[in-house]
Amino acid sequence: MQSKYVIVGGGAGGLELACKLGRKLGPGKVMLVDSRLYHIWKPSLHEVAAGTLDIHAEGLSYQMLAHDNHFTYVYGALEGLDAAGRAITVSPIETQAGEMVLPRRTIAYEALVMAVGSTSNYFGVPGAAEHTISLNGTEDAERFRLTLLKLLARAATEKSGQGVDIVIIGGGATGVELAAELREASGVYAAYGFGDLQPMRDVRITIIEGAPRILAPLPERVSGTAAGLLAERGVKVLTDTRVTQIDADKVTVQKGDVYPADIVVWAAGIKAPDFLKNLGLPTAKGGQLEVTGELVVKGFPDIYALGDCALCIGADGKPVPPRAQAAHQQADYLLESLLRRERGQGPQKKPYEYRDYGSLVSFGQQTSVGSLMGSLQGKNWFVEGFFARMMYASLHLMHHKAIMGTLRTGVLALARFLIKRTTPMVKLH
Repeated sequence: MQSKYVIVGGGAGGLELACKLGRKLGPGKVMLVDSRLYHIWKPSLHEVAAGTLDIHAEGLSYQMLAHDNHFTYVYGALEGLDAAGRAITVSPIETQAGEMVLPRRTIAYEALVMAVGSTSNYFGVPGAAEHTISLNGTEDAERFRLTLLKLLARAATEKSGQGVDIVIIGGGATGVELAAELREASGVYAAYGFGDLQPMRDVRITIIEGAPRILAPLPERVSGTAAGLLAERGVKVLTDTRVTQIDADKVTVQKGDVYPADIVVWAAGIKAPDFLKNLGLPTAKGGQLEVTGELVVKGFPDIYALGDCALCIGADGKPVPPRAQAAHQQADYLLESLLRRERGQGPQKKPYEYRDYGSLVSFGQQTSVGSLMGSLQGKNWFVEGFFARMMYASLHLMHHKAIMGTLRTGVLALARFLIKRTTPMVKLH
């Protein structure tokens, strides 16, 4: 197999690049490699976990996207890289019974883009890898949802009133959004046979954050408002609290306190996938690929990297933050770089420059909170309520437009949001 431009990783940045480049160059020149069959916007995973978003309705088939956007989709995980020979190896695909579906494949390329995202960083906390769920992919969100439903069913039938204890490690956007979505979802449990449950009493949610406040990277007003919204929803928030041990049924913190836990979610940090260190490419201390300002992997002019897996130093001397908006911007930058390469032109005159447009944090289907225009004259505009929620939904719409080249699916996504706002759903099967 061969393709002129091969992109490894179908997350937000990688998929947007594949779709836009495929539409520009036409069939046969762009290939996307991913180990999953369906794409979902990663900021939506907390909704899948809470049961308020149906993965089967939201997930987009890579095969469908490839057909509509004129690129080739290859199902499998990156297994090896021959940088000198400009080729990658993609792992075989087997059934659970061990039957071969797709063999190991070798793909030759002229230019390679690494967009493999990130995975959880457990910071060496004992028991974290074994006893927590991290929302890195749809399978993690589904695992959480099914585990929670089993626990709710057990709590509804027991007479002891034991309830369910959910502990979320990390008070960043993922942890805060999951806690808010879970509390909102718990309000409709009675409609699904759990009528004896009292959500505020029987579904106990705790966030443990090591920093002095939740949403630490965001302005203090956003953090304070978020803390108030969580308190209104009966979510317990512990700050300045570091986890030292996680067991199957409890979480122990540095102060010696122990918190019972039926489910523990790890949302305390990310790192680049470990396999990047084995590819023969330069990696930083955190495992990310070291790239130039033009997003070229240092020393390898035919290999690029974007998103969480790339360490790009900005003009201010600081690393570009691992955020969805950075991946989106880098995809657009590399689109122009690869189109110039296709035309036989030199690299872009200016390096990639990260622009911070602010952040929004979802609090269920009713409201959001955040800051906007983070880089405009150094000022931030605080937003909250339904207006902020609509803006949060518009980010999803913009992503759909980027990968479909049309507002058609984006409008459908916004319509689904408006429907969900009035008819929340918990999917049981």
